[in-house]
Amino acid sequence: MKYTRQTQNALDRLDQSLASLRGLIKRGDNAAAIRFMESGDLKERFEELQSIINISSTGTLGARGTNNTGHL
Repeated sequence: MKYTRQTQNALDRLDQSLASLRGLIKRGDNAAAIRFMESGDLKERFEELQSIINISSTGTLGARGTNNTGHL
């Protein structure tokens, strides 16, 4: 149950970050959007979710049986 709650919280935070990214793009602030993806909040949220998945795995495969996805 704890894994489910952690995963859902991480997904919710990722969703919020994607909404923020959409706002940046909609306003035409492409430079800020790229920073947001490459070194900002979106990257952190993705890495957080990836860590939860990796920790819960019994092997080196991700949630869908694929190798770790690496960078965004």
